[in-house]
Amino acid sequence: MSMPLRQSIRLGGYLMKQKLRRREKFPILLELEPLYACNLKCAGCGKIQQTHDWLKKRMSVEQAVAAVEECGAPMVSIAGGEPLMHKEIDEIVRQLLARGKIVFLCTNAVLMPKHLHKFAPHKNFAWMVHIDGLRERHDQSVCKDGVFDQAVDAIKQAQAAGFRVMTNTTFFDTDSPQDVIDVLDYLNDELKIDNMQISPGFAYEKAPDQEHWLGPEETRQLFRKAFGDGRRKKWRLNHSPLFLDFLEGKVDFSCTAWAIPLYSLKGWQRPCYLMDDGYVGTYQELIDDTDWDSYGRGKDARCANCMAHCGYEPTAVVATLGSLRESIRAAVS
Repeated sequence: MSMPLRQSIRLGGYLMKQKLRRREKFPILLELEPLYACNLKCAGCGKIQQTHDWLKKRMSVEQAVAAVEECGAPMVSIAGGEPLMHKEIDEIVRQLLARGKIVFLCTNAVLMPKHLHKFAPHKNFAWMVHIDGLRERHDQSVCKDGVFDQAVDAIKQAQAAGFRVMTNTTFFDTDSPQDVIDVLDYLNDELKIDNMQISPGFAYEKAPDQEHWLGPEETRQLFRKAFGDGRRKKWRLNHSPLFLDFLEGKVDFSCTAWAIPLYSLKGWQRPCYLMDDGYVGTYQELIDDTDWDSYGRGKDARCANCMAHCGYEPTAVVATLGSLRESIRAAVS
């Protein structure tokens, strides 16, 4: 199953407007990082490698909202660091919802029970909990025992309170097709997660673990086997069918990192969430002054192993909504 109908309709209308305006580059989702600090030290993340001064900083509500309005993306994914360490994160969410944005609040879920009462269920709001495998695998990924059980308990509390809950799972070369099947079956069938996101790990240059990233062919083999026997159709995956085809190697795409820009405490990061080639002060400067044609597999050596959703999902979404056949396929899948 693909992304929720409400989200698909919203995206379809938005993309149609961009086409009518003849815009070549436009944001689909904004990655917003209002802080770098985190309460965990995950092996695959380099955000906490920032200096102490930057780890103490917090983005103001006004700055966060201004960035969202500046770029105009219909969806916002709030990440970090750990967003729940930001004292005004609930106000940021409320302000964005009041402006009609679809908001995903990314979290490791450790602090969710403490802060759940600050938020209210909303049709355009979802918790996005990071689950990188079942108990042993997840705790290994976050480098701390017991976090998997904490996350599961927090998810159940949020569900009981009426919230929509999604998950985001990253896979590495230590994961087998059965690992993929086991965690997605658990999230889909046992925890009854509303929608799940998946992505192959990318060699994030500041991450402590630099050894366990998937290459393109490894990625294709992993997902081709995991998706076999019709399994991918039963999982409530928050992806277009074409992106899942891409992961399996049935189709190839170019990277459109400009469609998921990142705004953090340092400004608009060039070129994407996963690579840091400097920062600019405005969204328009990011779009106009970045040499987008120099990035992507086959263009920049650092991109050689990337098949991450932040670069290729938007390409798949645009291709889906630009094809009647693929639009129908997405609607009925």
